[in-house]
Amino acid sequence: MLGFLNIFFFVFHTGLIAFNLSGWVWKRTRLANLATLGATAMSWFVLGIWYGFGYCPSTEWHWRVREALGLSTDTGSYVKFLVDTMTGLDVKTEIVDSATVILLAFALAASIFTTVISRRKKRSLKE
Repeated sequence: MLGFLNIFFFVFHTGLIAFNLSGWVWKRTRLANLATLGATAMSWFVLGIWYGFGYCPSTEWHWRVREALGLSTDTGSYVKFLVDTMTGLDVKTEIVDSATVILLAFALAASIFTTVISRRKKRSLKE
């Protein structure tokens, strides 16, 4: 079961990150994207008050599974873990963290902008 959960969290969390970054592109997914970006920001900044900036429950659960499997979890950042795993490099934490915050801000701005524009167009067509 732990092996399955390790794969599940890897796929789920990576998919969520991909959706957060790109879900604003398609009209049908814009509201869901805005919701997942909002949940991510709330987790990072509100739960982060108690658990540390950038806190993510999915990361914590995945790390618990990996520890139970005896696998390394030597980074607190899931994105750093993902970047390092996918590239085989050891990218500096500061670079990964900065890029992560910049990309979240860009995705949130794009999601808000495209959602507002879509709503305005929809409203003007009804008039």
